[in-house]
Order: sequence, then C-alpha cells, then structure tokens
Amino acid sequence: MRARLAAALAAACVAMAPTPALALPAMAQRLIELRDQVRMFPDTVLARLLALQPGIGAEPPRVQAELLAQISSARARLNQHDAAAATADQIVAYGRALKDDAIVVKGLLAQEAAAYARDDNPAAQRYVFEAEKLALRTGDQRLRAEAGLEAGVARAELGDFPGALATVQSAIDAARTLEGDPMPLFHALRALTRLHIQTKDRAKAYATLGELTALAEQQRLPLQMVLLKTSEYIVNVSFGRPERARRALLECLALERKLGARYMLPSTLNNVADSYLKAHDYPRAAQYAAEALRAANGLNFTGSDAAAHSNLGQAYLGMGRIAEGKRHFEASLAWFEQTQSKPDLQSLLLEYGQALEDAGDMTGAIQAYHRERAISNELFQAKRRQAVLELQEWYAADQKQRQIELLSRENRIKDVELDNRRLAQRLWWLLAIVFGLASVAGGLLYRRVRQANGQLEAKNQTLKALSTRDPLTGLYNRRHFHDTMDRLPAAPRAGAAAGALFLLDIDHFKHINDRHGHAAGDAVLKAVAETLRVTLRETDLIVRWGGEEFLAFLPAVPRGRVDEVALRILRGVSTHAVVHQGRDIAVHVSVGFVPFPLAPAGVPLAWERVLNLADMALYLAKKNGRNRAYGVPALDHVGAAALAAIERDLERAWRDGLLELTVVDGGAPAPRPPDAGDAAPSRQANTGR
Repeated sequence: MRARLAAALAAACVAMAPTPALALPAMAQRLIELRDQVRMFPDTVLARLLALQPGIGAEPPRVQAELLAQISSARARLNQHDAAAATADQIVAYGRALKDDAIVVKGLLAQEAAAYARDDNPAAQRYVFEAEKLALRTGDQRLRAEAGLEAGVARAELGDFPGALATVQSAIDAARTLEGDPMPLFHALRALTRLHIQTKDRAKAYATLGELTALAEQQRLPLQMVLLKTSEYIVNVSFGRPERARRALLECLALERKLGARYMLPSTLNNVADSYLKAHDYPRAAQYAAEALRAANGLNFTGSDAAAHSNLGQAYLGMGRIAEGKRHFEASLAWFEQTQSKPDLQSLLLEYGQALEDAGDMTGAIQAYHRERAISNELFQAKRRQAVLELQEWYAADQKQRQIELLSRENRIKDVELDNRRLAQRLWWLLAIVFGLASVAGGLLYRRVRQANGQLEAKNQTLKALSTRDPLTGLYNRRHFHDTMDRLPAAPRAGAAAGALFLLDIDHFKHINDRHGHAAGDAVLKAVAETLRVTLRETDLIVRWGGEEFLAFLPAVPRGRVDEVALRILRGVSTHAVVHQGRDIAVHVSVGFVPFPLAPAGVPLAWERVLNLADMALYLAKKNGRNRAYGVPALDHVGAAALAAIERDLERAWRDGLLELTVVDGGAPAPRPPDAGDAAPSRQANTGR
C-alpha cells in the first residue's frame, strides 16, 4: 500500500511539471525545483507552496493547476487526507471550467493519490483510468507517460498483469521522448521492475534494475539515488538475496540521513529491522526498530509506528524479553484494530502467535491463535457474501445456471484451499495444546475427526456426480443415460406431445483422425457437443454414447416437430467448422431418430428396442450419403409380425412398405427409397455399445 501510494504521489507531481528544457516562467521553474523535494521534505515544501499561492493569480492556468497539484501531493504525504482530496477536486473543477483536458488529467492524478492515501483503492482506480483516457486525447507525451504509468500499476493491482506490462511499457516509450527531465522515465522503470517481480520474471527484473541504475548514476539526483537503493532492496529480497538487499537498505538509510529526509526514515528503518529479524539477529533488529519508532514520533505516520512496534515486539520475543515483546506487539495490534485493517491484523496475529510459540509462551500463542481465527472467519464470511452479490450482478439470465455451477465449483476449490490452510493452522494449535493443555486434547481431536468425516462425505458426493459425466465433452455418459431411462414409466403418455431419441454419428471421423491427428478429433468431438448444447434445450438429455456417437433424448417434443429438430441438428453441426492449428475442418453428422415412448398396437417397447430402431435408421443415413437424418414413425397401428420384420431389417421393411421412413436432408440430395431388388445388408443395433 505504501509503495503504491508513493508511485501515485510521484506521478501526481511529475505530471504537473513542464519540460525543463523549455523557456519557463519564473513560477513554473520554482515549482519544478520543489517538485522532487516533496517526497523527502513534505512539511517544508508545503509551507513554501502555500507561501507562493497568493501571487499565483497572474500565472497561466496550467501553472496554477500545477501549484495546486503539488499542494495536494504534499498534504497526502502528511496524511491530511481531507485537505488533499479537496485540493484535487478543485483542480478537476478548474480544468473542466476551462475545458482544458490537460488540467483535468492533473487533477485526476491528484485525486488518485489522495484516494490511495486514505486506502480507497476502488476510487483511485476509477480516477486513474479516466485520466488515462483523457491523456490519450491531449497528445501530451508527458501526461501519457504519467497517466499510463499509474494505469499500468492499477491494472496489476486488479490481477491483469499482461495489460499492466503493456501499459507500463507504453508509458516508458512516451517517457523516453521527453528531454531535460529524467523523472518520468525513472519512475516508469521502477514500476516495470516491480511488475517483473510480481510476475516472478527474475531475469527481466534485474535487467530493468540495471537500466534504472545506469539512469540514476548518470543524473546523480539525490531522490533518484534514494529510490534506486529502495528498488535494489525490493528486487534482491524478492529473489532470495537477503545480504544484497540489506546492503542496499543500509546505503539508502545513509543517504536519507545525509539528506535529512526524516519523512522517509521510518519506512527504511523498519525495513532494515525486518531484514535483521529474518536473519534472527534480534539485538540489531531491536536497535533499528526502536530508532524507527523514534523517527516516526511526531510525523503523524501511525502506520510506521505500528510497523516499528511489531518489529520491536518480535525482536524482544526473540531475545526472550517476553513481557516487553508482548507490550509492543499489542500496541501494533491496537492500531490495526482501530483502523479496521483486518487482513493486516490477521497477518500480524499469525506472526505474533508464531513468535510467542518460539519464545515458549504457549498460553499466549493459543490466545493469539484464537484471535486470528475469529478475524479469519469474519473475513471469510465477508468474502462469501461479496461473492454472492457479485454473482447476482454478473450473470445474464440465459447463462445464469451454467455460470452458477462454475462459481460453485470455484467455491469448492476455495473451500478445499481454506480447509488445507485451516488444517495447517490447527496442527500448530494442537501441537501447542499438547504441551500446554493436554487435558482438552481428546475433545479437540474428536471434533477434528468429525469435521474430517463430513468433508470426506461431501467429497464422495462430488465424485459420485462427476462419475456421470464424459471427461472430454462434459456431456452425460452412458451410465447416466441407463439410470435415467430405467427410471422412466413404461406406459406411453397421452396427447400429441411425446419424446424422441436421436442417435448421431460424426461422418468420416476416422478420416479426420488419420489426416489431422487425434487432437483434432478431440476438438471435433467437443465442438459437436457444444453445438448440441446450444441447439437443444436445457431439459433435453445429451449423452456421449461412445467414440464418435452421441445420443439425445428429448422428453417432450411435439410429434410434428421431430423432423424440425433433426434438421436443426444437421445444420447446426455443418455450419460451424472446427478450426484446428489454423485449418478449418468441415464436420457433418448422420442421424437416426425414433419417437419415444414407442407403443405399436398400444404395447410400449423397452427403450433398448427403440434405440435399436434409431441405430438402424442411423445406418440408413450413413449408407445413403451421410449428412442426413432418417426417422422412424410412431408405428401406432403396426402389428406384432410387422414389428418383428421392422426390428429385424428396417431397410427391407421400408422397401416392402411396412412403414414410411422420414428423410431429412442436411445438404446433399435426399435418397430415394430402395427399389425391389436393391436389397442392402441390414444393420442390427447393439444398445450395449
């Protein structure tokens, strides 16, 4: 948070300054001289800026806006949040009254810095994205560089690292075009270094740090050298080089002391103390933490106070001075409780508990654990409520159910992750209790086993649900279809509306596999499955029957519209070519379909026999040109002998006039019914395939 605020304040200041290479009015030149001092001496700079304000009325509007922006920046650094925000609002209103987008951008960047100073990240992100759009309209390379830099950092906060890298790189390109002022490029390179750290790109982080070092060594500006050492520390500590990191910190500390930059000292001293804590050098850690506490005194930097108390408490506990350590830790916790910074409070309680355990204070460690658990549960409930609210706002009505299932799966994953974390924390808790409170271990262990059994039962239910799905296409599998059909009543339904079975087979699927590879075949299978999902209704049962065959059971479709469904399937598949490795693969299917339930002479047939008829109809579609559908009629008036002939050889029964098949053409000319003497070999479907 402090690093993000520093970047925002730097952008708010740098964006205000005209290029020094230009011939500038005296006031503008004076503001440039004060610009980079605000980070090190905000109180002194604020006093000088306020002294300049009475004579600003005769200056150009952009110079007046620059003065106000620097005043807002200094107030934000001094934690004068309301005054900083009010001044930033004044700049925006001034720019809009003049219809000057450049002044509005300056004001928006000042609003962003003020919002970050008061921990209002969503508002800050809104301001910076608006500033980015306006800066692009102005054509001002300096504004583009500074607004782009801040927008890139904001995108990184939102998790959009590719977008953040692209935006910051564009800001760097714009900053390189500026002559006479190295600060925009310097700040942009620092932001790029942090992005490479966040994306774990060690090589690029060090390469960017090298460019940053060369720029700073060339200019030798005091602020640049201080910030360079800070960046060296961050890079080295992030990539496992603690000695180099500490050396950079100590050099940074020496520079700050030499410059008298007392507002920067608390943060650096706290970082040095933290470095020694990680090295278990508790006396030195205590020395620097105590100095940080003294340095922060009177600066209204309560966050630095809290960090110093935390470091000092951990150092004292490490040295065995338990009472003093606990006193300082509690002082730090009190500040986080007062500010309602619960994620930071939870993290600090974890450190507190671990430090107490290491110091041998098991009772105190258990108390810290209980406090951390209460915060963790509260945060978890808040996140869950927020997730539900976001779910209600996000999903459209036609995809709501599918998206809810996806979110539910993600919540299960998060629950498992949370369970794993709780398991690790409870293990530490149980170990502490074994040494301090052995009398209650049995009861806690019983509760732990009961919870584990409940989790196991929930996971078993999840595995049972997954066993009914085909892993490649996500469709139901044959097992689920069998279970569904076995639960249906045997008697046919009354009325015109009935069901239907559609059996599909992908045409020339072996040729697709042989020519394009099995990966292409898998892509075709998934594409056909998706087409069926879109084409059919949510109430229809779609099954991957095996290999390249699919089965669809429509429980309620008017008899007169079955042909229309078949045509919709044929056209839906054939009009969506599958693209694999840059090549289009044309896909067609052949279909056999039969009404269901099917009750010749009022006697319902088992679904296996109905599916056998659909399979023979599919064979006729394959034989007579593919990319078509053959359908069997209702057979309401067919007797037992005719039914046996139909089930024995559908094609011959069609030729002999025992029934009239429906032919739906998907693109090729529809085949004629076979003439006498054109007997073709019959195909008997195997419903167990």
